[in-house]
Amino acid sequence: MKKQLGFSLIELMIVIAIIGILVGIAWPSYQDQVRTANRADAQGALMGLAQAMERHFTQNGTYQGTADNNDVPKIFPSQAPLDAGSKKYNLRIINLTQSSYSLRAIPINSQVGDGILELRSNGAKAWDRDNDKKFAPEDMCWSSAC
Repeated sequence: MKKQLGFSLIELMIVIAIIGILVGIAWPSYQDQVRTANRADAQGALMGLAQAMERHFTQNGTYQGTADNNDVPKIFPSQAPLDAGSKKYNLRIINLTQSSYSLRAIPINSQVGDGILELRSNGAKAWDRDNDKKFAPEDMCWSSAC
């Protein structure tokens, strides 16, 4: 008798089922990691924008003139991540006065729903985790849990 080589249909179906289960578990975790990495890029961009704001203040004695009428920065890129690739956040300068400001990273594209990040001129950080457009006391940090 000659021995058959190869896989039976049952064996193939079992392998496909196992792969499907693994993908079903791994994909959401992967997506969460991508969102977290994009958020970290936006946090870095906000820190860079804050440095640009401080340079402007040192040279001019005011924060005025750093944004246009639509709150878009004139002294720094307006989207994050700063390097090439698909943009995930719009950067904005809000509540701008001569002596203070608030910087925001507003999620766009695949990052929508992740909540606005904010960095204030006094160093306070906020992340609207529940995406309700308000910064509650528990939102006053950039960590997953404050």
